[in-house]
Amino acid sequence: MQSTTAICPSLFNATTAQDGILSRIRLPAGLITASQCQLICEIVDQFGNCEVQITNRANLQIRTSTALSENTLLDLQDCGLASSQASTDGLRNIMASPAAGIDATAFVNTTPLVKAWNFYLLQHPELSILSNKFSVCFDGGESINVSDRPNDICFKAMRRLSEAEVHFSLQLGSEKVAGILIPYSQIIAVLAALTEVYRAYTEQKLGQDSQNLRSRPPRLRELLNDLGVEKYLDLVAEKLGYSLKSSLLAHFPQWDRGTKEPRIYEYGHLGVHNQKQSGLAYIGVVTPLGRLTTAQLLGLAELSKQYGGGALRLTPWQNLLLTDIAKVNIEKVTKSILNLGLSISPTHPYAAIAACSGITGCKSAHTDTQADAKAIAIYLEKLIQLEAPINLHFSGCEKSCVQHHPSDIALVGQDSATYKIYIGDGDIDFGRELYAEYMVDQLPQLMERLINIYQSQRQPEQSFREFVNQRDLQYLRQELQEVISHA
Repeated sequence: MQSTTAICPSLFNATTAQDGILSRIRLPAGLITASQCQLICEIVDQFGNCEVQITNRANLQIRTSTALSENTLLDLQDCGLASSQASTDGLRNIMASPAAGIDATAFVNTTPLVKAWNFYLLQHPELSILSNKFSVCFDGGESINVSDRPNDICFKAMRRLSEAEVHFSLQLGSEKVAGILIPYSQIIAVLAALTEVYRAYTEQKLGQDSQNLRSRPPRLRELLNDLGVEKYLDLVAEKLGYSLKSSLLAHFPQWDRGTKEPRIYEYGHLGVHNQKQSGLAYIGVVTPLGRLTTAQLLGLAELSKQYGGGALRLTPWQNLLLTDIAKVNIEKVTKSILNLGLSISPTHPYAAIAACSGITGCKSAHTDTQADAKAIAIYLEKLIQLEAPINLHFSGCEKSCVQHHPSDIALVGQDSATYKIYIGDGDIDFGRELYAEYMVDQLPQLMERLINIYQSQRQPEQSFREFVNQRDLQYLRQELQEVISHA
């Protein structure tokens, strides 16, 4: 029987929330087959609310009225939706670009690395001692970049301009480790050694702190703070039997990170795009706040079977891709997506709105972020044609769980009826404070006025963030008030 006591939910250890028991299905690189979609929908229709949700790490969350039975968990394991090792199923999802293997600008397809590392985790249940937040990312140089998401360990593909051989640079936390280039063939061995040193450190810290009743395993960043990067890599080299420092850099200092095309903006993968495979394209689908009804998910799964590769690719922007669509079928598939009540436009209001689970799904939240975000999206859809995606980030508290990167507009819950409003870039991650307190029932009108000011006054090609970063906040407040007065 499924446990329901987790703080950070997984499939075998879920969380009890106001709106049901929340289970998180870990999907390495966000890949899910049509048959897997069908099983999930059967479970959610029988025990849940007929809805699924994509997370900001390309997991799938479901809510059920009761804990999942042992037989249901076995069905999920048989279908490849649950780890054969319950103990390691709670580790964070393995990240890779949703366009891995289909992006013509990439240096290498990282999907085999994702699968190899996931298999390694299955074979090493002792790694369950690690923090559930331990995260790994493989970046193949795709135009859809996910390596800017927070990760403990990230490998970024590099290619010397004069050769076809692909190597990877190493990033620990937010810092690139200088002087290291790792051949593709050594990536899993290096990652295993990095993880083994981290496991030994975790074991030691838990042992030392047992008298202090330490409640959680240390994060990798704690290891880096305690040991430093150099000492950490020295211990890794002992495990490997060779140094990670690359002599290639001394002889060939010019390494290419990708010059064929610039990386596309955050929501640029929505809509129709050519794949590297001749005659095929993928379609990026907007999912409202990451949520789909089971009917919509089954409809998309059926489209993938009938016209594509038989699988969907979830993204950390809480939407998804339909891949391997023959170009002659694009119009037909696009029409079917619209008939499901979904959009493929990057300028749809829902395309760039992110919201945490809010008060119904999290004890820390002060506001109903899901309902409040939905109200704004519906309001804007009726009144405004966006010229470019504008990222609205709803957070029910100061933790900012759903989005770790800067937003255009951040709305942070203060109590059940008010939000603090931030815009652009600022001294804190949320941005600059526009309003310390704003009533929730007035938010749709405020967003409409703010976006209208931007779209009517911006310079050509100027983004929302660039525009508001240049504005004096007091003057902007006056402009917004004048619009209210003349309304």
